[in-house]
Amino acid sequence: MRGVVFTGNRNLEVRTFEDPTPGPDDAVIRMKASGMCGSDLHLYRANNPLEHMAKQGLITLGEGGMDPETRIIAGHEPCGVIEAVGRNVRPDRFKPGDRVIVFHYEGCGTCDHCRTGWNQMCDEGTKPHGHVLNGGHSEYMRVPASTLVKMPDEISFVAGAAVACGTGTAFGALVRLEASARDTLAVFGLGPVGLSAVQLAAAMGIEVIGVDIDAARVAQAKRFGAAHVINGQTHDPVEEIHKLTRGKGVSCAMDCAGGKLPKQQAVRSTAPWGRIALVAVGGDLDLVAWNDMIGKQRTVLGSWTFPITGMKDCAWFIADHGIAVDDIFSDRWSIDEAETAYREFDKQAGGKGVFVFD
Repeated sequence: MRGVVFTGNRNLEVRTFEDPTPGPDDAVIRMKASGMCGSDLHLYRANNPLEHMAKQGLITLGEGGMDPETRIIAGHEPCGVIEAVGRNVRPDRFKPGDRVIVFHYEGCGTCDHCRTGWNQMCDEGTKPHGHVLNGGHSEYMRVPASTLVKMPDEISFVAGAAVACGTGTAFGALVRLEASARDTLAVFGLGPVGLSAVQLAAAMGIEVIGVDIDAARVAQAKRFGAAHVINGQTHDPVEEIHKLTRGKGVSCAMDCAGGKLPKQQAVRSTAPWGRIALVAVGGDLDLVAWNDMIGKQRTVLGSWTFPITGMKDCAWFIADHGIAVDDIFSDRWSIDEAETAYREFDKQAGGKGVFVFD
């Protein structure tokens, strides 16, 4: 089979690997769609992807650790059809032909976090596919059957790839915020995760205000269901949000942009008792006035993707509400076009890209 590997300094190769076979508790997935995530760019841009992961504490290189010459297949938004299962996999749970989404974290399976579906918080250390373990930018993928979620028939493989990370992350943050139709929500950063948050929140009946410094993304958020949009390049988002809410501020905000300023704006755009979810990686939360938090009784929480049960809930929410998640993707590529695909994605000027397989 063929798979995409990042070789450093914005270079990649499509390499040939042996076709995987399932272990006793595994499944082999024939890939149908594999999304491109913004976090892929950290590895794509790194001088040495393995050294980058070692600095993040995800792997150890050298003696007793990973061979420095190892190449990991990229991609952590996998979706496809089961090709084969191991002998211990019950056929009433998973069988060849089932349409599935892959939860892209593996953990020890026995700590409290793993037992409750939060493998990314494993006490023994998580192993994400596409970073530490082979990912979905390949024709086949071997994973433990315990990491699979069956897809509703109503959603496409491309939508399933979105749920596997970006759209699922937005859903997870809305759940963490306990957001409902009673709320007003400001979404800072209208990339794939932010636009997913707009779509999902609008389907929940929430009044959404979308904020970005890119005019095209601002316009897209309006099409995706935002009640109001603000171009942060030309207007002060905090001032505009207070105007839109009769001086009160929103009840919830979400930072999907990253960077110090959007985080500050997300906090300051909320009313007293406001709830703020920090989703984007990057940038410190640096508040200069105690009244930003204490006096306003605000709550800031971190939201790191979702549990495997949350991935299932997200997929069914999309199916039940007929949300056009496929529209998140602006570009569809074949694996042979990987070099061009990531060169374009690296510009971070369009929407989301996805590899599709026959």
